[in-house]
Amino acid sequence: MRLSDKWFTSLSEDENQAMIYITGRTDIEQFRNSGKFPIRAEIKWSYQADSQGMPQGEEANLMAQAEESVRKVMEKDKLAILTGIYTGGGNKYWIYYMRNLEAFGKRLNEALEPMPPLPIEIECSKDPDWDEYTDMLEMEQWAIED
Repeated sequence: MRLSDKWFTSLSEDENQAMIYITGRTDIEQFRNSGKFPIRAEIKWSYQADSQGMPQGEEANLMAQAEESVRKVMEKDKLAILTGIYTGGGNKYWIYYMRNLEAFGKRLNEALEPMPPLPIEIECSKDPDWDEYTDMLEMEQWAIED
């Protein structure tokens, strides 16, 4: 299976009417339908938002470094796949679907080890039907055109 790097971006609002940028990965049906990625992880980073609810400065740079590092180690052999990113309202979420929870945790620690301690929270749950992804994919119809 070949992993797509096609994404869309849409806008939404959270429960406090803060603007949320939703970035979703497309063309990954083979992975979704394979049954090999039954566990969903949500990595949350709460940040000091600017007036638009977005991360800023050094913290935004550190988020980008963490995202790149984690994605690289997770996707190198497709242990886990980044499927969506939600940013806004003082929170950033990365959504991964994974094969194995224990291996995911170990790799996550390895990827973030060179960095200072990060203010992240991680929630994992079984989602064999990719329900969160299905909901997020509905936002593609309102994608922002480049």
